[in-house]
Amino acid sequence: MDGIGFSIALGAIRALAFIYDILTFPIYVLLQRPWQQRQHSRKIKAFVASTERENNKKDDVSIEMRDLTNKFVETPTINNNNYKAQPISQDAKTITYRSTMQPGPLHVTLLREKVDTMVKLMEFVTKKYPNKRCLGTREIFGEDDEQQSNGKVFKKFNMGEYRWKTYSEVNMLATNFGKGLRELGCKPGENVVIFAETRAEWMIAAHGLFRENIPLVTIYATLGDEAIAHGINETDVTTVVTSFELMPKFKKVLALTPKVKTLIYMEDQLKDLDKTGYADGIQIISLTEVLKKGKGSKYESSPPETNDPAIIMYTSGSTGVPKGVMILHKNLIATLKAFCDATDIYEQDIMIGFLPLAHVFELLVETVCLCAGVPIGYSSALTMLDSSSKIKKGTKGDASVLQPTCMTSVPLILDRISKTIQDKLGKSSDLKKLIFKFSYDYKAKWARRGYDTPIINKFVFGAIRQLMGGHIRLIISGGAPLAPETHEQINNCLCATIIQGYGLTETTSSACVQDFYDKSFGRVGGPTTICEIKITNWEEGGYRVTDKPYPRGEILVGGDNVSAGYYKLPGKTAEEFLEADGKRWFKTGDIGEVHDDGVVTIIDRKKDLVKLQAGEYVSLGKVETQLKTCPLVDNICVYGESSKQYCVALVVPNQSNLMELATKIGMGDKNFEELCDLPEMEKAVANELAEHAKRAKLQKFEIPHAVKLVAEVWSPDMGLVTAAFKLKRKDIQDRYQCDLRRMYAS
Repeated sequence: MDGIGFSIALGAIRALAFIYDILTFPIYVLLQRPWQQRQHSRKIKAFVASTERENNKKDDVSIEMRDLTNKFVETPTINNNNYKAQPISQDAKTITYRSTMQPGPLHVTLLREKVDTMVKLMEFVTKKYPNKRCLGTREIFGEDDEQQSNGKVFKKFNMGEYRWKTYSEVNMLATNFGKGLRELGCKPGENVVIFAETRAEWMIAAHGLFRENIPLVTIYATLGDEAIAHGINETDVTTVVTSFELMPKFKKVLALTPKVKTLIYMEDQLKDLDKTGYADGIQIISLTEVLKKGKGSKYESSPPETNDPAIIMYTSGSTGVPKGVMILHKNLIATLKAFCDATDIYEQDIMIGFLPLAHVFELLVETVCLCAGVPIGYSSALTMLDSSSKIKKGTKGDASVLQPTCMTSVPLILDRISKTIQDKLGKSSDLKKLIFKFSYDYKAKWARRGYDTPIINKFVFGAIRQLMGGHIRLIISGGAPLAPETHEQINNCLCATIIQGYGLTETTSSACVQDFYDKSFGRVGGPTTICEIKITNWEEGGYRVTDKPYPRGEILVGGDNVSAGYYKLPGKTAEEFLEADGKRWFKTGDIGEVHDDGVVTIIDRKKDLVKLQAGEYVSLGKVETQLKTCPLVDNICVYGESSKQYCVALVVPNQSNLMELATKIGMGDKNFEELCDLPEMEKAVANELAEHAKRAKLQKFEIPHAVKLVAEVWSPDMGLVTAAFKLKRKDIQDRYQCDLRRMYAS
């Protein structure tokens, strides 16, 4: 399309939109009530809590019951029309923030019913929704050969519908599993590992352990042999619950874990387990057999107390050897209350579960769904989309069959969805690009004013929505900062609301959560209803609570969500946890900035900060978040040396976009691996990154001066990223040490 044609088409579209706006504006005003949306978005999310406290004072507790009449102690009144948090008390070194949000109905009910352990929670929801769908697994009938265009043949699943277990059935299976473990010799207080992919049996096994007061040790299914052995050995585990797919790993791992005597495996729908090749003396038993033992068991259940350990959850290990975080039942229930307050989940919703249940974030979001009577259908990367690797051409992926309305995600997945949208748009005709860009800008403009655009949603973004079944309305993102550009694009193109949260394993995944009506991007929300956020000076990095325009400093999280500490690491626990102001606190190491409305933005991390030779500080994580949105980048690790004046980067390039760039500069005859080794391509990618960085408003000293293109995709199996796909900087730097030296030498 030439310049004149482009201008005519754009003018015609604008004219039609103008007429449409005039005709429909009164209807949208009456139906959507945008002034309410704007008012909600501007409300204050936190106030500055008093640092001087006395026992039994009215402002000491904002969300616990005063007496049996179930009345809540009120927080100090805040005038939300001022749209600015009013300080109550602070000093030159710290400010403490508390949520202005009052507990929601489900939070109140959990307190009224005295639900303070995961066992009581399961009993509560089973009583409330006995015959409702609870956990679903898609049926697999078989595997068929499918020939590809290149002549290769791949195995594809022949799949049916979802098969569901009711709340009563799940509760009974959990009870039987717990008793079955007792029959196998497991005792209350003795740790048991679950090492398996996310699936219905994972959740059933976890609740079986909770029921018998057996601490659950979680280990990511993507970890290597040494990391698996570390978690098993450190927790003195004798029984491991795993899956059919992961059982072969134990042919090697058992040699590293001498205390393990029993392997329980979750069966495959198609194949039987070959039990040969395992160490002598190891009892191998299926989950079904354990359930049968439990059904006939005479053991009385041994339910836990609220201060008993529920989970020993190993961190992802982004800064070294994974640490076991001891999470109590009261920690889980506290975060559960916070999540219930932060999100509106309805009984008619459907959730798709695919993130690792070995992380407390996914476990508790799914538990919120259970509390609200929302069924959870399980999926995996192999079968989720119509285009997934195990789905036959012409058949439907899990999302199309399940048609979920809610899902959890991590920024890496949302970044990939964003780049997929950009790639498809790049291959479209000029007219389609014009319509898409106009529609995107049109929707973004009206969204900022508090309006939705149902016609645009249906006719322009409808096809993109179908990627996830066409009904997604809510995405909860956690695990790492989400780039503002990705946040806005997914919000607009999937026609869903992304709620970004902030938390750590040590704070049971709860610290801050974005308000549903907050239309800003790049912020993680105000403190949740069950904890407080403290900002404290970090002098070395130059962050202080007296900074203008907003207070800045290290974030400390305090409340019932803060864990008991690190397993068998008293020194590390004493270093990072403390007791103060009647609360338990965790030093996060993250640097936050708190805006006037009490909302937090994560701006830095202590361990990610590098001081260059000229004295400038570079936040590696912040730079990576911005550069990941470049279409050429699939993953990136920025590196800086204090003795140098600039930083460099290791880039895992997007293959198709790199090939496109190569064609532009006359190197289209090379394959992907060859291109990654060419200095000319490194220079071209560095130039593209520099342009992207300028658009993202990065400072000159933050822009990598040289790059190394890495052909291999970083995966947890390689040990270069965690199971949550966070960079393991030390391991990456060790692996590519020669390349880093070369970039600086050049």
